[in-house]
Amino acid sequence: MRRENGRRSPSKPEPVKEERQLGINHCKSLVFGQPASAACCERIRVSHWECVCPAVDAKLVALIDVNRAISILRTCGRTVPRHFKCGAVNFP
Repeated sequence: MRRENGRRSPSKPEPVKEERQLGINHCKSLVFGQPASAACCERIRVSHWECVCPAVDAKLVALIDVNRAISILRTCGRTVPRHFKCGAVNFP
């Protein structure tokens, strides 16, 4: 693992794939309009942007409400920088 901004960052494809899968497993209830569980919020707080953002393509963006995504991230204690670009999503 390499360090970026003082945090450990995965440098190999396997940890990235594993991190994405953990996020899917813990947060899939969000797809059905449920609030984020404690396990999902924990996963949101510890996940690396560089693992998650490459998976955010145009098809996924068509399915999500950016404002709801920001609300969930904030509720879970994660901040989103202004004008942040994550995959195909441009946050306001």
